[in-house]
Amino acid sequence: MIAVLGAGTMGNGIAQVFAQHGHDVVLRDLGQPILDKALGSIEKSLGKLAEKGRLSAADRDAARARITTATNLGAVSSASLVVEAIVENQQVKCDLFRELDGLTTPETILASNTSSISITKLGAATRRPDKVIGMHFMNPVPLMTLVEVIRGQATSDASTHAVMELARSLGKTPVEVNDYPGFVSNRVLMPMINEAIFCVYENVATPEAIDEVMKLGMNHPMGPLTLADFIGLDVCLAILNVLHEGLGDPKYRPCPLLKRMVDAGWLGRKSGRGFYRY
Repeated sequence: MIAVLGAGTMGNGIAQVFAQHGHDVVLRDLGQPILDKALGSIEKSLGKLAEKGRLSAADRDAARARITTATNLGAVSSASLVVEAIVENQQVKCDLFRELDGLTTPETILASNTSSISITKLGAATRRPDKVIGMHFMNPVPLMTLVEVIRGQATSDASTHAVMELARSLGKTPVEVNDYPGFVSNRVLMPMINEAIFCVYENVATPEAIDEVMKLGMNHPMGPLTLADFIGLDVCLAILNVLHEGLGDPKYRPCPLLKRMVDAGWLGRKSGRGFYRY
């Protein structure tokens, strides 16, 4: 059984992918309304895959039937793998990993879907740092093939191999990286997004113009500001703060405009307004 902690966009996508590939999944969050919303999103996603012929109706129904929900953390105690996908806050994650360490069996691998926070620090909060690893899925999880597999300082070869093989069994392509702030994906992506925000801040061009340049000139499927809105501007800011603090390089300093927009509650697609209106 696989446990997924956090029923937001990433968590429900991760739960769906595991269920599609034959795993029983417990999806856990703090409140039933959040879980009900997540199940609705999963059903909608599975339905779209079935409509497009990528999934049979029987497989769609079987995948949905493999997912159960829980608000009690004790429901994950028998999981062979726990994938944490909660808020991007180091202290909250460390507290959760400490609790999971006492709840789950010693053989259980504890994985985090974090996009930037140190796997080494999460592992150090447990008595099994060799079994703590990063399993960073990309959004939208059912469609994106990459899984960034992050080794902490103490993560064992056995844990890494097991997670890499599991990712492959989900139809994903795992790429192994080491534990540095932002790993590879966000260490490269976030400075680009931040520089695009600086271009708006300094009135170099409009968001539409910046995105068009990157789409037409660099062949990006979506512009950096559209992507920032899709990720969530609060998440972008959190990752840039981790990069800035963890690497100590001023090139990672978050743009003041990004800070101001997050303070205003303009978080992108999820709040209805970011660099664009939704």
